[in-house]
Amino acid sequence: MKRHLRAASLLFNQPLLTTPDMLDLAVRWANQTMHLNIINLSVGQITEPRMLDDADYPDPQAIREEQRRRTIADTGVEVIPVHGVLVSRGAHLNPCETMTSYEGLRSQINRAVADPMVERIVLDIDSPGGSAVGAFELAADIRAATASKPITGLVNYMAYSGGYLIASACSDIIVSQTSGVGSIGVIASHLDRSKLEEGMGVKITTVYRGAHKNDLTPHAPLSEQSLNVLEEIVEESYQMFVSAVADYRNLSTASVMATEAGLYRGKTAISAGLADRLESPQAAVDNIARAIATSRTERQQARRIGIRARALAVQARL
Repeated sequence: MKRHLRAASLLFNQPLLTTPDMLDLAVRWANQTMHLNIINLSVGQITEPRMLDDADYPDPQAIREEQRRRTIADTGVEVIPVHGVLVSRGAHLNPCETMTSYEGLRSQINRAVADPMVERIVLDIDSPGGSAVGAFELAADIRAATASKPITGLVNYMAYSGGYLIASACSDIIVSQTSGVGSIGVIASHLDRSKLEEGMGVKITTVYRGAHKNDLTPHAPLSEQSLNVLEEIVEESYQMFVSAVADYRNLSTASVMATEAGLYRGKTAISAGLADRLESPQAAVDNIARAIATSRTERQQARRIGIRARALAVQARL
């Protein structure tokens, strides 16, 4: 259990911008990995194995970077993946599960903004959400970055809860017929291990000072005081979430709250004001690249005309 204390602290007693099914999956993982013996839960975990690199082979990171630079040079578009569970820092990433850290995403966006070859940034979003910690700061940074370069939130195929918060901060949001957005809500869980510890013959005695120091302890049933604390945390995060989406999407807070954390797909998402247009992911990227290519051609022609005009002006003065 000791080596999973950090994971437990990120999962329990925290406001999470995620969907209930993802929270359920995380609790099932905790049930299996931490041996919590939580009843009425079946074991289930989706993993994505990573292949270890042999030192004799070319550096895959260098190859990816070269491909990235070539693509940007050809299209002017940088596509940044926002996949899986969202966590605050890279140190929280699980190598056996698809995750994206807010700090890593911020670094990639800042790099793209500073790159003169990048004319448009596309966030390829496929996420059920994740931690509330750090999410609002990243969303604010994304919105600020849109003043320098347009950033498109491409829902491919899920932008729920924290994933939608990130999408809402973009310049525009594209959905397909089957992609979904929404789940504008906050959820939190408390883990009560007291019955398990009692069955194991373990009794925890805690000494503390400060009335709230022992709030949300997993070694006792949830007290009324702890419940009030957790409800206040959830309510504060919810109000921040609603206000941010309303601001970024130019909606009223009432209309955002009226979604009641519902899920919206395709045209329904557009009608609700949660997305801007309907396109398949590949078509959307192709059309953006095509528009940039047209713009580049027009700029090159304008420059050539300008050069000719200046040359003729010089000749006229001779």
